[in-house]
Amino acid sequence: QVQLVHSGGGLVQAGGSLRLSCASSDRTFSNYAVGWFRQAPGKEREFVAAIRWNAINTYYTDSVKGRFTISRDYAKNTVYLQMTSLKPEDTAVYYCAADQWGAGSRHGGEYDAWGQGTQVTVSS
Repeated sequence: QVQLVHSGGGLVQAGGSLRLSCASSDRTFSNYAVGWFRQAPGKEREFVAAIRWNAINTYYTDSVKGRFTISRDYAKNTVYLQMTSLKPEDTAVYYCAADQWGAGSRHGGEYDAWGQGTQVTVSS
């Protein structure tokens, strides 16, 4: 099971941008679909974005389409979530998750490994 390390969270004003990273030292990480999920206080975890293991397909929840971009760098064994035009309602703990040979599911139960989470706070 791969281990995932997050970086890139923080505090930003509404309209600003952040880039989250999800990295692994595992050589098989390129075989994993990666999803980003988030959980705000008092709310259930929700799907944000996902990228297929071969990066052919990407998926987004409707509320972030056109603002967030998921991508992966195979040479760096890293998946990124570029977030722009951030809104206060994007405030949450963001988690990346990995699913071996996955297609990029919206369902957290499909994923085998999870990162520790990183806080994103958007002030109004």
